[in-house]
Amino acid sequence: MEETVDDPPTSAVLLDHCHFSQVIFNSVEKFYIPGGDITCYYTLTQHFIPRRKDWIGIFRVGWKTTREYYTFMWVTLPVDLNSESAKQQEVQFKAYYLPKDDEYYQFCYVDQDGVVRGASIPFQFRPENEEDILVVTTQSEVEEIEQHNKELCKENRELKDSCVSLQKQNSDMQATLQKKQEELETLKSINKKLEQTMKEQKDCWEIELLQLKEQNQKMSSENEKMGVRVDQLQAQLSNQGREMEKLVQGVQDKTEQLEHLKEENGQLFLSLTEQREHQKKLEQTVEEMKQKETTAAKKQQELTDQNMDLSKRLSENMIIHDVLQREKEKMEKENDYLKRENNRLLSYMGLDCDSLSYQVPSSNQGGTRQDPGLVFGNPYSGIQESSAPSLLSIKKCPTCKSDFAADVFDHNLALEQHLQTLSLNCPICDKTFPAKEKQIFEDHVFCHTL
Repeated sequence: MEETVDDPPTSAVLLDHCHFSQVIFNSVEKFYIPGGDITCYYTLTQHFIPRRKDWIGIFRVGWKTTREYYTFMWVTLPVDLNSESAKQQEVQFKAYYLPKDDEYYQFCYVDQDGVVRGASIPFQFRPENEEDILVVTTQSEVEEIEQHNKELCKENRELKDSCVSLQKQNSDMQATLQKKQEELETLKSINKKLEQTMKEQKDCWEIELLQLKEQNQKMSSENEKMGVRVDQLQAQLSNQGREMEKLVQGVQDKTEQLEHLKEENGQLFLSLTEQREHQKKLEQTVEEMKQKETTAAKKQQELTDQNMDLSKRLSENMIIHDVLQREKEKMEKENDYLKRENNRLLSYMGLDCDSLSYQVPSSNQGGTRQDPGLVFGNPYSGIQESSAPSLLSIKKCPTCKSDFAADVFDHNLALEQHLQTLSLNCPICDKTFPAKEKQIFEDHVFCHTL
């Protein structure tokens, strides 16, 4: 393991706590030739913000913590994080610091907290061999590749149909969202008008209540004065009763005066009764106003609850819109990947994209015997058959290039079982990925958790 003057920040965080989908490594080769510098290309996702002490290290496959790096390079912070060019970054590793063995390694992006934010596919440091270039293709393999291409084309069409459906759903959701926003604006204006009306009504009620309180106070003071007056009249009646015994001559005048006082007392009593009834009516009016105020407060609360419910629905619709947008982008990426994979398979077979039919060459006129299992003839026709095994008994896997020594009848079954072991199935949507696309498979499964 190489040491540098300034060691990078590491941690003992295990793989289960790392986030491998925030930084994506691009154009990673299967192997690099020793003795030369290598350039690591990577892309920063929109939710990831790089920091000054972030670094990219080369780790041997099977590492457990970020302390097990072989060598590293500090990342360069982009000037403008919002620009498109800032998302595409690269670092260069010098040949002197690279591993010298042929073990499998991978690039890992580690932030300044020592947490892994992205990892590349495995690669090796080894020279290029002619065995890696020589490819022998049989008719059965060509047919299988053609069948695989047809399936990919069919899946591509299905993805396009799904993309069109998602676009239609997206437009419908946008129309619904626009309608909900208009309804929300209408409810807000109605709510504002109701609040203004309630405020004005409340001010009027407060003024009326103050006036009623003042009238009540006035009536209470008048009642107190009337009570004093009644007490005075009763005192006068008592005095007059005592004076009647002394004033025999003024009995008639006093009797008339007494009758007058009785009439005045009756009028005062009637007035007091009317004032009490008026006070009761005022109390009933105040109670009715309180009930109206309570009803208005309940109505305002109902409008507030409706407003909150509409805001919640709007937030849910926006979240659904974001999820559908991310699914749409994911489908477009998968569609592009399938196109590239299809072109790669066609170029691997030496075919053009516009031609998918192959013809087996006819027998040589010179009498040289061709192997019927080969499409482009036997490249070993000049070598004695005793020096190499029969090509009919050697089959290659179109995915991992492994050899299969089996009969013609057993080959298809063995190859099918072998291909099943080289695929990765999503446990959520049952989508199948090749084993060499483990990073894409992990990103796909991670997207289901968002």
